[in-house]
Amino acid sequence: MSRPTPTHDLKNERRTLVLLAIGFGLVGLDRWMIAPLFPHMMKDLGLGYQQLGSLIGILSIAWGVFSIVMGRLSDRIGRRKIMIAAMVMFSLLSSFSGFATGFASLLLIRALMGIAEGAFTPTSVAAVGEASHPSRRGRNQGLQLSMFALMGLGLAPIIATQLLRVVPSWHWVFAVSAVPGLIVALLIATLLRDAPRAAPAAGAQASASPRWSELFGSRNVLLAMLATFCAMAGIFVIGAMVPNYLVDYLHLDTSQMGFVVSAIGFGGFLGEFGLASLSDYAGRRLTSVLAFTGAALSLYVFARIGANPWTLFIVLFVVSFFALGMLGVLTGPIATEAAPAGLVASAIGITSGAGEIFGGGVAPAIAGYIAQHNGIQFTLQFALGGLICGIFVSMFLIETAPRVVARRSAVGALQSD
Repeated sequence: MSRPTPTHDLKNERRTLVLLAIGFGLVGLDRWMIAPLFPHMMKDLGLGYQQLGSLIGILSIAWGVFSIVMGRLSDRIGRRKIMIAAMVMFSLLSSFSGFATGFASLLLIRALMGIAEGAFTPTSVAAVGEASHPSRRGRNQGLQLSMFALMGLGLAPIIATQLLRVVPSWHWVFAVSAVPGLIVALLIATLLRDAPRAAPAAGAQASASPRWSELFGSRNVLLAMLATFCAMAGIFVIGAMVPNYLVDYLHLDTSQMGFVVSAIGFGGFLGEFGLASLSDYAGRRLTSVLAFTGAALSLYVFARIGANPWTLFIVLFVVSFFALGMLGVLTGPIATEAAPAGLVASAIGITSGAGEIFGGGVAPAIAGYIAQHNGIQFTLQFALGGLICGIFVSMFLIETAPRVVARRSAVGALQSD
């Protein structure tokens, strides 16, 4: 976390937040556009459910590995160059997806996209934290992270399915997807600057060369990694499999499917912003337990609803509010507050990276196998198991919310008098 300074640059804070929030939203858009388009891609390329799981999974694994690596690198060399290169790379690669001729080429493109998006994530979240006034850091990071859900899981199904009405095929939907990202990359290069240095967490002494291994001495970093795995094993399986579940199992048409799936993004947008703010007052630990519980209960209900688009939308909205909202708390304030001095981006990178590798990478691949061999409806039970595990993991978090810690200290002081 950065130190408060007497002359805070509010204009730079707002500019950084707007550009990097849009940039992170485009990460989500490019990443998740494949899910609502996949029913059409299956027919043209001869793909199956297991290939869908693998395509979602390979991006997550690459994202996770490079989130860890590039988070540490950005703590050393700065944020700006990494963000510009990453945004150009994943924007062009998303466009290249439209030229894929089969599973192998799609797999390679998705892996390279994961490298670029993994580099952008911890770097940009840390940059927003550094540009923000300390009193607004949690809110700003929550707003930035929530754009992934809004644009990637909320607007992507609508944009993709509606573009199919006006362009010749799904190939063209991917082809035009690079344009917004290239524009934002140019604006980042023109308008943003690096912070003079990566600053330590509040109250900590700066270290000339902090060791990356210090992350494993933080209990909350380790627990956040496990909890992020559980959250992603839920929401990423849902994001990958629900479009085909709605079309193939409940027999909704493409437009109805796009409408229902958009609930993931809209619910996640409000959840990532709302739960992060709630955790400032209720505490990180209590918010985590309640969020995982709410996500598990609502997913159980969703799996028992028939082909009613509005009811499906409402319940899926609730699922996403809790599940994606939990990701905002884990990879935002919990990871930031658990970070040793000078390792904020590293802590964010290892938390989101571990969740991506196992929850976002391995879990969708397993879900694809389950769908292929047992039926796509059983993938929802697998996602439910991940969310239930998250309830138990989050119970062991150490409370770090400043307001809650201060309140408990005050109560303890009164009791000791």
